[in-house]
Amino acid sequence: MTENEYKELEEIVRLLRKECPWDRIQTNDSIKEATLEEAYEVVEAIDEKNYDDLKKELGDLLLHVIFHSVIAEESNRFTLAEVINLEKEKLIRRHPHVFGNVEVEDHNEVKKNWEKIKMTEGRTSVVEGIPKELPALLRAFRIQEKVAKIGFEWTTADEAFIKIQEELNELKESINEKNKEEIENEFGDLLFSLVNFARLHQINSEAALRKTNEKFIKRFKFLEDRIKDENKSFSDVSKNDLLKLWVETKELLNNQKK
Repeated sequence: MTENEYKELEEIVRLLRKECPWDRIQTNDSIKEATLEEAYEVVEAIDEKNYDDLKKELGDLLLHVIFHSVIAEESNRFTLAEVINLEKEKLIRRHPHVFGNVEVEDHNEVKKNWEKIKMTEGRTSVVEGIPKELPALLRAFRIQEKVAKIGFEWTTADEAFIKIQEELNELKESINEKNKEEIENEFGDLLFSLVNFARLHQINSEAALRKTNEKFIKRFKFLEDRIKDENKSFSDVSKNDLLKLWVETKELLNNQKK
């Protein structure tokens, strides 16, 4: 993309802010949910390896970056140029092994240096800067990832698995006591421990659960089609028969992969 192409896109956004009744009344707050949706659509395109969609969704996300910046500029908060320059400065500052004299052995050392540099930028805690709006599983992953970089970490994944068993026992105790608040607390602790165990096996829990959701949807749609093919509805099928059909559906779809 040439500089002119980028400027043309920026000018289109500025024109829309003046001429389009809908674009004119938008604020950073009013379009924030749409921005989040665009980011998720980028992730979905990546997961599906649909690069035509990825190209389109990245364009939509770029539009939001420009749109937010233009809105802010109109209120004299900051400009698009400032957004770009801040990012350039940050990238240079956080890559001293590229733009400076620092030497690193591998990517792990790069990550450790990255966290150290961020601490010199005004942050008072390693766990600062993790957005509260992140999906909970992903936020747990990021929290654990950050503290692990400074050595707050299990020695082995086996230790993390023992912690899962401990949390599961505590959850069972709270269930037996019928303490709803404690059940919620212990369930949260169990999820956090599962995320940590997965991370130690280089698994992102958010991505893993996303795949499982899609797998379930695919199986359920297949099950729906089987029931429709028999001119039945779910209410016509007993629970036992539904379970049998579900097992058969899983086996059929698994065999299709082979």
